[in-house]
Amino acid sequence: MTEATQTRPSNSPRTNLEIRYQVAMPNPQTHLFEVTLQVQGWASAVLDLKLPVWTPGSYLVREYAKHLQNFSATGQKALPWRKVSKNHWQVDTVGQSEITVRYRVFANELSVRTNHLDGTHGYFNGAALFFYLPGFEHQPIQVAIAPPSPNWQVATPLPTVPSQVNTFYAADFDTLVDSPFEIGTHALYEFEAQGKPHQLVIWGQGNTDPERIIQDTQKIIDVEAELFGGLPYDSYLFLLHLSPQGNGGLEHKNACSLNYPRFAFRAKEKYQRFMQLVAHEFFHLWNVKRIRPKALEVFDYEQENYTTSLWFSEGTTSYYDLNIPFRAEIYDAKTLLSNLSKEITRLQTTPGRQVQPASESSFDAWIKLYRPDANSANSQISYYLKGEMVSFLLDLLIRQRHGNQRSLDDVLRQMWQQFGKDEIGFTPEQLKATLETVADTDLSDFFARYVDGTEELPFDTFLEPFGLRLQTENESDDQPPFLGLTVKTENSRELIKFVETGSPAQQAGIDAGDELLAINGFRISADQLSDRLKDYQPGQSVEITHFHQDELRSSTVTLAAPRPTRYQIVAVENPSATQEQNFASWLGVPLKAIA
Repeated sequence: MTEATQTRPSNSPRTNLEIRYQVAMPNPQTHLFEVTLQVQGWASAVLDLKLPVWTPGSYLVREYAKHLQNFSATGQKALPWRKVSKNHWQVDTVGQSEITVRYRVFANELSVRTNHLDGTHGYFNGAALFFYLPGFEHQPIQVAIAPPSPNWQVATPLPTVPSQVNTFYAADFDTLVDSPFEIGTHALYEFEAQGKPHQLVIWGQGNTDPERIIQDTQKIIDVEAELFGGLPYDSYLFLLHLSPQGNGGLEHKNACSLNYPRFAFRAKEKYQRFMQLVAHEFFHLWNVKRIRPKALEVFDYEQENYTTSLWFSEGTTSYYDLNIPFRAEIYDAKTLLSNLSKEITRLQTTPGRQVQPASESSFDAWIKLYRPDANSANSQISYYLKGEMVSFLLDLLIRQRHGNQRSLDDVLRQMWQQFGKDEIGFTPEQLKATLETVADTDLSDFFARYVDGTEELPFDTFLEPFGLRLQTENESDDQPPFLGLTVKTENSRELIKFVETGSPAQQAGIDAGDELLAINGFRISADQLSDRLKDYQPGQSVEITHFHQDELRSSTVTLAAPRPTRYQIVAVENPSATQEQNFASWLGVPLKAIA
């Protein structure tokens, strides 16, 4: 597949054209932002307004226009307008140089890529709230915020307009989209890293320890700045939302939005996962925001922007979000390998890894990853996950070939110098060429097998030079025969959520959505299933009683040999001196430290 490219009209800013927005929220309990757009110096007969359908960093058409209501337009009088398509409005402006457009946007989805307004705060992303004027995306824009209370403060990475209260300046529409706003009574913490000012804004209540978060964030900033040779911004904002079950982030050039469970900061493993999230989104300020695929060099906000390289943009970033906290001494080498083992387990227990290549997963992000169904795990693989594991192997390959004197770090540095600094989009061919230059070898076979193909990743081949191997759970634990389905208890019913392709359960006609009732005449629950299956041997047949579309069925299932459910990176027995040296050079500790 080839990457689609596009160019944006390069209209130079019209000095007499001014674009100003005001965002008010007089009744936040209604979840309605009240937006006013003022255009001055307009000289055409029609004003075209378009609302983005997606936001960079989140590769799904989200149809933000579905939340827009109460559209109106005035000049010296009410102006005729019409809706041309789902996200496109036109206003007749003959003889009108000053136009005011008013509309409301419903905001009641708390995620890092949408808008949320209630009695405690207002949060929005530019793509989900603001129109752009086609052909004038490079025009500067001012945004004035009208909070519902003088106690509400505004946090955003945009600079303020001098002598104007709560008014901010965006150099162009891309910058406006790239600058989230948080308005409310949030906690604000200021700190310094690498000699530059940073802010941590926390909205919501939870068991956070801001001082600890800041200290560990400073360590992450230092490690990543050292990798790339400095920080490419003047200031940076970390925006953290505490919510009941949230988990996600969205990168921006001078900020990131983070959403994390409010009481997940005390438990060691959960806190470490939060710091991985911080490391991931911060790493994106280089890889994705500036080092980005050619298809994303110029954003087309109206439709999908296709690229086969998200496995690198997101997957390599995911690999580094495990490594950066280790390098920052937030956790040790044993924890790093444990985290890598968990990711390998996720990959190897997803059947779709044998169906969808990483490059195809990247290209199809718009229709697959964010829209899972009952068959998704059978037919697709996450470009985050597969890209992360491919990056892991590439890092080991480069390190082994060059005695740890080169690594994937050098690939990132070259990509930064060649593409990122000047924000020149890279092609898949240029990415591969950079990897080959650093590795000093032809990677065509590697790409054909593991990036553009679906061959199993040969972890042991790449781990062995470092004195490591991959151990499956079957080597150390008693596993039940393989049935091939996943069951969850919902509303006192045992619902089958997933049936693996080719599994005994599928061959017997059991479907996702069926309700599991009994095995061999005895009631079964989701939490009992694994233990009950241990009473049988591979090759034995059992009778599964289940409801299929409300019809009671009894299906005979012949159980298969156990499948590994857990993979662990462990040290080989009797490692050689070379293996021990490679491991120590890689992770900075002796191999015996992970025993």
